[in-house]
Amino acid sequence: MTETAPPRSAKQRKQDTIRRFEEDVDAWVATAGPEGGAPYMMPLSFLWRDGLLYVSTRASNPVARNLVAGGRVHLGIGRTRDVVHVEGVAEALGGGEVDEGLRREFAAKTGFDPAGIEGQRYLYFRIRPVRILAWREVDELAERELMRDGAWLVTD
Repeated sequence: MTETAPPRSAKQRKQDTIRRFEEDVDAWVATAGPEGGAPYMMPLSFLWRDGLLYVSTRASNPVARNLVAGGRVHLGIGRTRDVVHVEGVAEALGGGEVDEGLRREFAAKTGFDPAGIEGQRYLYFRIRPVRILAWREVDELAERELMRDGAWLVTD
């Protein structure tokens, strides 16, 4: 029989979630085509900076096309039994919005520098979390919502 840890308080889950944003590197990123188009999901590396998530992918990828067209995104971070689920709104960053500091910070955290890939056009996206849920087991499901409408429900 597998033993599980006792349920965490909402405050602890928020702290764990922010730590995951700071330390984890990859997320499953899910989008859908405009006007009910087909869903698409792929793993992308991310950077957490100033309360926002940043990802980068080739402009030709379905995720990039969907984000440009609609901006709605879901991210899954972590394992199935210790997951952070983010619903957000993404916007493509223009060349002037990706300053050298952001590019270097993204590359240092993820080990991936889109600017260093020749012959491919990569876009950066800034994702503003709108809703965040975090849970490990069924005993944390009832209080899994940590953010709603872009505001944390749990104070520090």
